[in-house]
Order: sequence, then structure tokens, then C-alpha cells
Amino acid sequence: MKDNSSPYILERLVAGFSYLTMGMAGFIWLIISLFTKAGLKPFLQYHIFQSIFISLAFAVLSILVGWLSNIMSFIPFINKLVAQVTFLLNMPLLFDYSLIQTVIYLLLIYLAVMAFAGKYSYIPWISDIIDQNVSR
Repeated sequence: MKDNSSPYILERLVAGFSYLTMGMAGFIWLIISLFTKAGLKPFLQYHIFQSIFISLAFAVLSILVGWLSNIMSFIPFINKLVAQVTFLLNMPLLFDYSLIQTVIYLLLIYLAVMAFAGKYSYIPWISDIIDQNVSR
């Protein structure tokens, strides 16, 4: 994961904003680099692909958890447990944010700060997949 060249300010900004926009800024930057035929540096590739992967994984996970909780709400006795867990995870906890929202925002802030600092962030399993697929 070490790269000898320090990333430019623009690369740091694009990488950081890619996390803060859930991959949208990085996706737009990928399209721009495709039309200009400019190659992306490994630092930018890593952060853009990781932000897009995280946003897609979050969307798929949200759909699956919602689908699973809807199915489990029809099962007697389990439906009350599912409702209680759902309530506890979604009730306002810190500054009117739920526990799930707080964890997601803290993760995105960590990733964005690391990208703005010009460093590679690490999330177990996800970063390993991205690191294997980014050419250096």
C-alpha cells in the first residue's frame, strides 16, 4: 500500500469528496478521465473504487436487511424482537442521529480525512479486495 510519490492536492480533494458524496464525485472523475484519456494514479484509483464499492455494499446491505426484517415481522414472537431491535438501532442517540447513522458517518469521516491527508485508509476485507484490483 505504500507509494513513494505524494498525491497532488486535486487528487486528495477528489478522493476525499468521493467518500463524502458516496462515490459520486469519484464516478464523475472516472468519466472525465475516460473522455480525456488521462490515466488515474493508484492513489486516486484506490480511493475512488473503494468509495464506490462501499456505497454499493451499503445499498445492497440496506435492501437485504430491510427485506429480511419484513419477512421476519410475519413470524410470531420473533416479530416483537425484530421490532425492538429495529427501534433500538434507529432511535436518536447522538445529536438526533441513530446508532447506525453515527457509525456510518464516523466511517465516512475517517475515510475522507485519510484521503485528504494523502494516505491509504484501511477497512478490513474491503480494502484488501480493492488493493488486489488496483494496478500499481
